[in-house]
Amino acid sequence: MGRSKTNIFDTRQNELAVYAKALGHPARIAILDFLMNGTCVCGDIVDEIGLAQSTISQHLKELKNAGLIKGIIEGPKTCYCINEEGWNNAQQAINSLFEAYKKEKMQTFC
Repeated sequence: MGRSKTNIFDTRQNELAVYAKALGHPARIAILDFLMNGTCVCGDIVDEIGLAQSTISQHLKELKNAGLIKGIIEGPKTCYCINEEGWNNAQQAINSLFEAYKKEKMQTFC
């Protein structure tokens, strides 16, 4: 979806879409799984996941743009870790979507 169309959706919907996009690729899930064990540099992620460094960098960029991870530059390397504030925000936003569904209030058509 082009950026020009995001203005027709509310803030919550746009926020959820950013998180869903970031979580919508198995390589990004693998990266997050790896980072949950601690911090690491991009080269470690490349070795663990088995994708090209440029591909890992693109996935890291998407996760970082969503606020799920953060990177700290240490000399020539960048050390990545889970961004706890962004992680908690994503968890709350996604949970609120699922909690909004109240089965007893919905009519069943199927």
